[in-house]
Order: sequence, then structure tokens, then C-alpha cells
Amino acid sequence: MEESSKFPPPQYSSLRVSTDRNSLIRVLEWFDCLESDIVPQLVWLQFKTALAEGFMNAVLHAHGDRKDAPEIEIEFEQTPTYLKLRIIDCGSPFDLDDKLTTLHEADDLHATSGRGLKLMQCIADRLTYERLDSDRNCLSILKYYEREPLV
Repeated sequence: MEESSKFPPPQYSSLRVSTDRNSLIRVLEWFDCLESDIVPQLVWLQFKTALAEGFMNAVLHAHGDRKDAPEIEIEFEQTPTYLKLRIIDCGSPFDLDDKLTTLHEADDLHATSGRGLKLMQCIADRLTYERLDSDRNCLSILKYYEREPLV
């Protein structure tokens, strides 16, 4: 058997949803339909948590004060070695590294908010945030996973 035929081809899907807390249900249902048998359940659930956190951050912080809030775009990619999400919004950009440093310095175990970025950082193997040429922002979450041996 050829090496390239052992694994399914990369999977890609995207979704556009309105900037609304209630859209989280649609986002998670869409994500559930993409679940793959080769990704360990724990990794999938962690990644789903990161998706929910990233999406809600875009709703509440990036678009929260806009009456004409544009849609949020989500892109998903799965390869034989990693899962990747891109959450694209039209809010004001911010410095992710600076924010994470500030959050670590102000650890408050009793805080009711502000833990989402730290949680995403713990889940992701790579977490980035960048300003795109289209005056939009992209939160990118990358997670490597290990496959079970093929029989």
C-alpha cells in the first residue's frame, strides 16, 4: 500500500454566521458534523472548546459594540497531523501576546471572565492573532494530534 493512500485527504470546511450569541449553537452543530474517527475524542473536545471560546470572544469583544456587526467567518482544516481553525472578525485589532502576558500577571482564580484566551493558549499548540489585508482579524488555533496505529 502506498504511503499516501493510508490517510484520508485533508478536510476543509467554512461557515459564516451572524454576530450573535445564539449563533454558537449553529457553530457547534457544524463542527460536530466534521468530527473524524482518527482524531482522539479528548483532542476533539478540547478543540471544540477552543472554537466556542474564540467565537464568543469575536461576538462579545470584536463585534460587541457594533450595531451593524458583520458576519464572523470560521474556517476548519484537518490534515493527517493537525486540526486548524481560523476565526475571522471585523473588530479592532489587539496584541494577543501582550494580552496573554497581562492575563497571566493578573491571575484571579475567582474571575468570571477573561479566562478564554488562556484556555485557548493551553489547548493550542500554536495560537496566533493577526490583522489581515482586508481590515479583518484572524484568530488561528492549531492543534496537533496523534493517530491510532492503522491495522
